[in-house]
Amino acid sequence: MELKYEIYKECGSLCKPNNGWIKELNLISWNNREPVYDIRAWSENHEKMGKGVTLMAGELKALKELLNGMEL
Repeated sequence: MELKYEIYKECGSLCKPNNGWIKELNLISWNNREPVYDIRAWSENHEKMGKGVTLMAGELKALKELLNGMEL
């Protein structure tokens, strides 16, 4: 089965390691499902991707609250 995806919104990049791939936060639809927030590394042309984590809007909000409460 071929994996289908559509990036609806590129929210921003988190880092660019030496391998040239960019770790990004995007709003993306996987296999024509509802879009979710997604953090993963992508090749520059978005043709290849690494492993990542997907978050629903409520989960992203909870993560934001956790991060805001942390001292770094």
